[in-house]
Amino acid sequence: MNHGRSMLACIAGIGALAALHTQAACAADCAHLAGLKLAHVEIEVAERIAAGAFKPPAGGGGFGAPPGAYAHLPAFCRVAGTLRPTPDSDIRFEVWMPASNWNGKFLGTGNGVWAGSITYFGMVAPLTEGYATAATDDGHQGNPLDAGFAAGHPEKLVDFGYRAVHETTLTAKALIAAFYGTGANRSLFVSCSTGGRQGLMEAYRYPTDYDGISSMAPANPMVGLMISSLWTGVATLKDAASRIPLQKFQMIHKAVLAACDAADGVKDGIVSAPQRCRFDPAVLQCKRGDGPDCLTAPQVAALRAIYQGPRNPRTGRSIFPGFEPGSEGQLPIQTMGPQPFGAATTFMRDLVFKDASWDFRNFDYDRDVERAREAASAELDVPPTGLEAFLAGGRKLLLSHGWADGLIPPLSTVNFYVQLTQHIDGTQARNTRLFMIPGMAHCAGGAGPFVFDAISTLDAWVDSGRAPDRIVVRNPPGAAPRTRPLCPYPREAVYVGHGSTDEEKNFRCETR
Repeated sequence: MNHGRSMLACIAGIGALAALHTQAACAADCAHLAGLKLAHVEIEVAERIAAGAFKPPAGGGGFGAPPGAYAHLPAFCRVAGTLRPTPDSDIRFEVWMPASNWNGKFLGTGNGVWAGSITYFGMVAPLTEGYATAATDDGHQGNPLDAGFAAGHPEKLVDFGYRAVHETTLTAKALIAAFYGTGANRSLFVSCSTGGRQGLMEAYRYPTDYDGISSMAPANPMVGLMISSLWTGVATLKDAASRIPLQKFQMIHKAVLAACDAADGVKDGIVSAPQRCRFDPAVLQCKRGDGPDCLTAPQVAALRAIYQGPRNPRTGRSIFPGFEPGSEGQLPIQTMGPQPFGAATTFMRDLVFKDASWDFRNFDYDRDVERAREAASAELDVPPTGLEAFLAGGRKLLLSHGWADGLIPPLSTVNFYVQLTQHIDGTQARNTRLFMIPGMAHCAGGAGPFVFDAISTLDAWVDSGRAPDRIVVRNPPGAAPRTRPLCPYPREAVYVGHGSTDEEKNFRCETR
């Protein structure tokens, strides 16, 4: 077969010719993809990248990437460009396709916070495992903690909310078909945080885009999360007396462990059952003035507010869940000031109140909550009652969240799952699972084992139709060996009473 043939010959289809020959022939034509004509798509780069040679463009792609993250990538065809579905759209995207050993599948990945750049590191694992993969910057370029990009640009808010991922998905599928001469036989989406919300949004608005979605620690509902982040920051930043120094959060965490570590039957440095933890910050209140090992009365009140979560001051009703005992390692990210978490303050300032002089202390948790929802809920939030079309088609939804997450309250995902399963029928319910991860912080890290392959777990579920009933997590490389099982919510891992508590085989899944 002539490897110098044009891209159009690849697109035309090859009938019964062996797939491997098709892949090899079309893979030689990466540069020709630059001439592919797709609606509102401008292809700017179409090049073959040699094994280990990729370097992210300057100023982008570094989010979450460890040193040497790209050194072991296989050779691939890289296509980058811009999508403009509206006159005010500027959606950057990348599609990476293995030059050889493609597994016939496509995997989309997402972003963090307000995005603003392509998260290249999220494309490493799927490409390495043989998937064609794609990502987008969600329609704007800039600081991921700054929501100001959407001020006065409603189409950019729509792009961020749901259109950018969908348009990137359609473009990626077209490029894959053009490159290999055949379309992907399976499409998966795997991501965390904002990426987790993006996965839910795909299931909600575009249920046929993906066959399976893994949504970890989803930032959903996002408007409620912004109110939560604001509340958490206000609790400690409203006045000097309420501020909790970093060292005191470490002291608080030790006190939480002393009170709640053993609540699950194993004393191991992990609050595995925070829902049964009855830690009262008042036990740490100073007896004789302030000190490093105690909390002042205003600090006790601030910590209680963080654990409680935002409430309506008039009705007392919860607006969004609070953070769980055990999350103290990450809470300083939102409480060290001088203002609350930037993602929330810029959202309120630029999109809700549209006032550059807006003061975070003036947010009214009664009347301003609805104002915030009206500003962006339709574009950003996924209701738990809207996934029937996705699940009824036999597609799979894998939810997960770390109990020690200090950026997105874990109960937001628990509540979503509970409401979802109450709304759907038994057949649809078999297509979704939630796994809570004891000790895990936001998307990774924390005191407990958290490493598992969400891609292969989801892919195997889609392939076999058998939902996972036990996922084994382990410590990251370099840490002391420890494995634990994750159990489908509401079941928990319970120690059998003998054997090492560092080995998952000595735990069983039970409902308590």
